[in-house]
Amino acid sequence: MYSRFKEYYFKNVCSNILNKKNLIYKNIYQVPKIEKILINRGIGDASQNPRILETSQANLIVGQKSIITKSKKSISGFKLRQKMPVGISVTLRNHFMYNFMDRLLNLALPRIRDFQGLSIKSFDGLGNYSLGLEEQLMFPEINYDQIDQLRGMDITIVTSAKTDHEALFLLKELGFPFQH
Repeated sequence: MYSRFKEYYFKNVCSNILNKKNLIYKNIYQVPKIEKILINRGIGDASQNPRILETSQANLIVGQKSIITKSKKSISGFKLRQKMPVGISVTLRNHFMYNFMDRLLNLALPRIRDFQGLSIKSFDGLGNYSLGLEEQLMFPEINYDQIDQLRGMDITIVTSAKTDHEALFLLKELGFPFQH
């Protein structure tokens, strides 16, 4: 499977990072890279109606089958029992990861209304970045007529960078639109 974003990373981003940070990275294998992308969607209504879980899995268009996450504890206030379905999760690697990132940066984020940029404060201290999307309709593959309810998703981008500064530099080189 061909990924133009993967080709862009190896041809442009790695060479730019090596040229700008040539004192830290001596070769291309030391340059930080994106290892995986985790996508989570919490669906609290799925414990009451299992059909919601199936439609939400179908609407999460990432090219891979998602797994169903189940509750670890029983919480009576939420009418939740142990091992009841509460969400879906998928881990993207290799071509799926690069294709999703290409669609996220070039198609989905520009379609967000009043988009001011991504927050720089969402790094976890170890070089990983997390962002949350409030609705799934920003992806053009999703048919508006098949949506029963707007649901958001949490996206975590796991990098091999050791610090947040290195990860921020990598994501800026990849084209992530951060706030100023």
